[in-house]
Amino acid sequence: MPTINPSATADNAASASTLAEQDRLTLEYLTAVTPEQADGLDVIQGLSQTPKSLPPKYFYDERGSRLFEQITQLPEYYLTRTETQILQQSADAIATLTGPCDLIELGSGSSTKTRLLLDAYQRQGTPLHYLPVDVSGTMVEESAQALLQHYPQLTLHGLIGIYEQVLAQLPPSRFPRRLLAFIGSTLGNLSDAECDQFLTQVSQALAPGDYFLLGLDLRKPVDVLEAAYNDSQGVTAAFNLNLLHHLNWRFQGNLDPSQFRHVAQYNPVADQIEIYIESLQAQTARLKALDLTVTFAAGERLLSELSRKFDLPTMAASLQSYGLHTVHTFTDPHHWFGLLLCQRQPPAPH
Repeated sequence: MPTINPSATADNAASASTLAEQDRLTLEYLTAVTPEQADGLDVIQGLSQTPKSLPPKYFYDERGSRLFEQITQLPEYYLTRTETQILQQSADAIATLTGPCDLIELGSGSSTKTRLLLDAYQRQGTPLHYLPVDVSGTMVEESAQALLQHYPQLTLHGLIGIYEQVLAQLPPSRFPRRLLAFIGSTLGNLSDAECDQFLTQVSQALAPGDYFLLGLDLRKPVDVLEAAYNDSQGVTAAFNLNLLHHLNWRFQGNLDPSQFRHVAQYNPVADQIEIYIESLQAQTARLKALDLTVTFAAGERLLSELSRKFDLPTMAASLQSYGLHTVHTFTDPHHWFGLLLCQRQPPAPH
């Protein structure tokens, strides 16, 4: 696993404080991918089946990551705002319960909410070691530089890669415990099978006594849900259609985003928002790097994302089956969002 310091060389004008900040920062690119990931076989499979679908990871090129940050600021998008309020009230309790630990965050983005946890550990005089995980190296480095200036005692080890890679290759812990944070309700984007695989990996990556902080979007009125994914400014639509731009860039494609539209609707049977890219007309596109020709009928939909909604007691019981015991539950007055702080239990004796 190659490890780099992003400013191994500095000109003579660099200040001592800047050099000190760089000494506290390491970026690690986890480049190992499976043949399926390298060859885009998941794209071939997803666009060749009926109905069509693609993994949400293809949202996140550099532009996609920035668009998602914009989404979190939208008035209709209650998730980030509500989770932030919960963290403001619970961060000190989380820091007290976990004690000194390595803080690992999957899908760190700009690390905005993470500052609430870092503040809590800092108030308790705990040394700060933060490991942000994201697919965008630019996003990790930019947020890292801001954090290093704000937290003089912070050391930071950025991990650039997808969750599966990172969970399989976590660096040695500096503290007796780890806190693995998966906030923002990203778990809701996974199908039942993907959720099972992910939680199994989490359980295997954590040692007994380590902690897992999980954010969950909870069931709520349909009008609130649908407004959050159909914002008036069209940012969510741009984020969704950016998936096509990403495919074009990555696989030498000629998909025309102007010939598709964003659709998001609630499925009450499955308790989930379903997000689609709908073809406005019959059309054919090609992804040259994959030697793939794709045809769309007028009105045909490609499933780009699921956003499942959860029940806290049910999820706590499910996590227990993975050896993740719920230590504390945090929620807001409307019960729109929840945080579960879990602790990895020793394997059951045979």
